[in-house]
Order: sequence, then structure tokens, then C-alpha cells
Amino acid sequence: MSYVLISTIVAVLMGVTVIFVRLKASNKPTNAKKIIMPPFFMATGAFMYVIPQFRLTPAEIIEAIVLGMFFSIFLIKTSKFEIQGNDIYLKRSKAFVFILIGLLVIRIALKSVLSATIDVGQLSGMFFLLAFSMIVPWRVAMYRNYLKLQKELQGINMI
Repeated sequence: MSYVLISTIVAVLMGVTVIFVRLKASNKPTNAKKIIMPPFFMATGAFMYVIPQFRLTPAEIIEAIVLGMFFSIFLIKTSKFEIQGNDIYLKRSKAFVFILIGLLVIRIALKSVLSATIDVGQLSGMFFLLAFSMIVPWRVAMYRNYLKLQKELQGINMI
């Protein structure tokens, strides 16, 4: 089996896992730690760039970052919080699952097309950077929205 096929299967499994985790997360109150920790955990994957086959050219870096930040807009728009009692919950969005599936399909299509011209290692490095560039702005926006609601909740509790 080729590396492209294996990495595509892994991406699909990870995507499905993210969808289920995200759906379950809306059933429990959230906190700042749950919002900001995923990018820190994911950042350890940057150690892949120590290995020369994963290193990117400046153009590939810019392409991955710009595309990741563009994709983050869709995640930001569909991630809302709400106050329930004395807790803050992530509001379940019907569009979120479809956006994640759409992003996964786009990622697989791009990987299929680009694997013909870009080395698998570099392509893996690009898609890691794309995902990281998508997750960081999304989580920053979520954290800012969470802090706003937390202040509102503290104001309600002081009354």
C-alpha cells in the first residue's frame, strides 16, 4: 500500500474521531483548558520537521498557512457558546459536522492531486502545517468568545 493511501486512511479515521469527540463535547460544560490545550498537544507534531524529508520550502509554508487560516473561518463561524445555569457549553451546530466532512473531502482531494508532484514527506508536512494553521485561529477565537461569556456569567452571579 502506498504512503498516500495509508495517510489518507489515517486522516479519515482522525476526522471521524474529531466529529464524535466534538459532538460529545457539547454535552458537557467547557472551560479554558479544554479550549487551549489541543493546539499545544498538536504542536509536538512539529518535531517532524527535524527529519529532512518533511521540511518545506517557503512557498509551501505560505500556501499551507494561508489555506489553513482560510479554512479556520468556517470552524470559527460554526463554534458558538451558550450559558446554561452556571456553566458555559459549546453550542452544537448542525453545519459543523458537514463543514468538517467537507474539509476532510477537500483535504483528500488536494492530497490526491498534489501527491503526483510533491513528495509524500513534504506533503505530510504541508498538511500538518495546514491543520495547525486552521486549529490555532479557531481555538483563539473560541477562547476569546469563552472569556466574554465567562465575564457575563460572573456578572450574572454577582447580582
